Amino acid sequence: MNFAEQLATLATIDHLAALELLDGDTVIARIENKPGQAGSVRVYHALFQEFGAVDALAAQKGLRIYAEHTADAISFPGKHPNIDRLIEIAAQNQALAVRLIAA
Repeated sequence: MNFAEQLATLATIDHLAALELLDGDTVIARIENKPGQAGSVRVYHALFQEFGAVDALAAQKGLRIYAEHTADAISFPGKHPNIDRLIEIAAQNQALAVRLIAA
């Protein structure tokens, strides 16, 4: 399945304004539920729902969900920062906590 097909299988995120990724108390990233980022919020939310955090295993699943965009991110580092983050998490075997920001 391509990314659009994968995305259609994930829970909706209408109840979220944003999602934050934390390393301890430090906010590493904030992904807003707005055009251009909503798909990433949906992916990261799904990973959080399944794994309780975004760790190496969750990151590997996220990279599969991003499908064709993962290959593009690998070919062009920096073009897809939310995918780049998953690549880094998987490679470094780190884990980030997730904070959901209600709409």
